Amino acid sequence: MYGGGHAPSRTNFADAATGAVGGLICIFLLLCLTNYTGAPWLMASLGGSCVLVFVVWNAPLSQPRNIIGGHFISAFIGLAMYSLFGTSTFSISLGVALTIFFMAFTGVIHPPAGANPIIIILGGYGWSYLVVPVLIGAVLIVVLGLLINNLRGTRKYPVFW
Repeated sequence: MYGGGHAPSRTNFADAATGAVGGLICIFLLLCLTNYTGAPWLMASLGGSCVLVFVVWNAPLSQPRNIIGGHFISAFIGLAMYSLFGTSTFSISLGVALTIFFMAFTGVIHPPAGANPIIIILGGYGWSYLVVPVLIGAVLIVVLGLLINNLRGTRKYPVFW
């Protein structure tokens, strides 16, 4: 419980700025789509995905398969739990537990996606939520991650697909 390592150093100015710009553009576009169409194109966990993609782009949890796969699995589980059990302590708890299990088992761990069952069940969303905002939002973040991260010569995103 004492820990044995050292806290990681702060990121440099260029990486912090790239992260901020990437997050700004992603969230701005998702909010514009929401305002233009009236459909919910944004959910809270996508903000966490932006942090990973634009600040720690080279981490395993930040790679495209983890972002898209993690969000898909967690949203599917959240929708299934809501469909089967409604909004309850049991459905939310089981939804998060199954999300952790299946993201780990399939190798697509993406921590922000762990919030998806909570968001979906408490919000009472239907199956269309799997596509908008979950899949399209995750794909948009990956596409913008590819464009923005690779503008800098010191970054190569993705590390793997």
